[in-house]
Amino acid sequence: MQPNLKKRAFALASAAGVLALIASCTSVPPPVADKPGVAQPPRAPQGTETEPPPAPREFRAAWVSTVANIDWPSKANLSAAQQQAEAIAILERAKSLNLNAIVLQVRPSADAIYASKIEPWSEYLSGTQGQAPQPWYDPLKFWIAQAHARGLELHAWFNPYRARHATSKSPMSADHVSKMMPSAVKSYGRFLWMDPGEEVASKQTLAVILDVVKRYDIDGVHIDDYFYPYPIGAGGPEAALDGAAGGKELDFPDQAAWQRYLLTGGKLERADWRRQNVNQLIEALYKGIHAEKSWVRFGISPFGVGRPDRRPAGIAGFSQYDKLYADAELWLEKGWVDYFSPQLYWPIAQAPQAYDVLLDYWLAQNRQGRHIWPGLFTSRIGAPTKSFVPQEIVQQIGVTRSRPKAGGHVHFSMAPLMENRQGISDQLRAGAYPGPALVPATPWLGSETPAAPVVSARRSGGVVQLKLAAKDNTHFAIWSRHGSEWRFAVAPAARTEFTVPDDASAVVVSAIDRLGNESERVSVLKADGVPLAPVAGAR
Repeated sequence: MQPNLKKRAFALASAAGVLALIASCTSVPPPVADKPGVAQPPRAPQGTETEPPPAPREFRAAWVSTVANIDWPSKANLSAAQQQAEAIAILERAKSLNLNAIVLQVRPSADAIYASKIEPWSEYLSGTQGQAPQPWYDPLKFWIAQAHARGLELHAWFNPYRARHATSKSPMSADHVSKMMPSAVKSYGRFLWMDPGEEVASKQTLAVILDVVKRYDIDGVHIDDYFYPYPIGAGGPEAALDGAAGGKELDFPDQAAWQRYLLTGGKLERADWRRQNVNQLIEALYKGIHAEKSWVRFGISPFGVGRPDRRPAGIAGFSQYDKLYADAELWLEKGWVDYFSPQLYWPIAQAPQAYDVLLDYWLAQNRQGRHIWPGLFTSRIGAPTKSFVPQEIVQQIGVTRSRPKAGGHVHFSMAPLMENRQGISDQLRAGAYPGPALVPATPWLGSETPAAPVVSARRSGGVVQLKLAAKDNTHFAIWSRHGSEWRFAVAPAARTEFTVPDDASAVVVSAIDRLGNESERVSVLKADGVPLAPVAGAR
């Protein structure tokens, strides 16, 4: 989902179904009860006087793009301190909006936004590929620590095949894949692309991703929609193909790998062979990630329109199945993902790519019951087309919440949320996200109940002070009862103290593990407001 040049958008002509790659109300809506498309807070049972309701669950994330310095860092060659300050500002904004995850791009173009022995430092950090931040630090390690300290998950986002972006300016370093294995890297327009048909290219990507899984405390691995490259017109390296205009595509130059496949007895048609190359990487990633760390979730955010032979009536547009050789439906069918974030980047009212129809399509493909967390084109707010306003995003969140099997969403990207573009952040904070939510559990990766926390409470200085401890948890879920309602809060595991207002008549705490499993709940304040003795639940 990275933008071409500074921003990225996909526009599909409503009648022709063409792809175009684009270079990259502050008033709060009044509550509307039971109206689909209005993003009311997730509903939950109210609980009883002594028993709180279930914790609200919803994946609320945003992509942070490093390619072309779209989201972070704001420009190359900032000092380490400046980069860190910008990262903290992004995380603080995410926390203030009640998001619970960040998807950080760590491999924009066969390079690294972290310390790697396999690929060079990214030019988007220093301005020069291969040059580390100064003074030296590891950005990914920093992002993880700062995200977790705020109770946010950190998912590492990799581009699997792109080797050089059109916006790149730095010479390639000697340890770049284009220098180390030049036969596996092909020129395509102004891009360099690792050839998915070359086994060494896929092995490189697999090794890079598993290296990060092994060495870093990430919560998820994420790859986007760039498999084989989006086709460009043969007439110019920067032009996207307009399928309705009858233009000729510049074919991807993988003839050498294709001929080797045929000479070794390969029987597939070329398009099927290309899809097989991508499928093999997806399967290997899913299995390899979980073999290394069973709790790290694997997510993919493919192009949002399904393959032509399965589309609902009236849906039209670009075919990733035929052009990117991405058989996204197969990945869902096989269960090779833990979460799936199709990029549903069009308005609800745009019938050929209607948000709600496409969402329902992907939900219907999800026979393995994986998480469906669609991508929202929040960055398009304020675009010249004027087709996106904050209310469009708010309504899309509402549509998603009206589907019980869709448990979250991802904003592309953090930039409009940082800018509060046309008041979008204000609207989300006041309407869609008035309180925190836990990430939905992932039971197919593990469902063991974690140990209950050790919690004590006392009244002091006009508040109820809680002391918290637990084993192997990532968060504490905290409920406090005030009058006739329960209030909900989430604290990161590293936080050992928490306060609630003194008028709390009851307080209940549970521990949440990395997969979202909840422990037995511990009551530390009776319904009459009397503190209980510390409850020893954790071991």
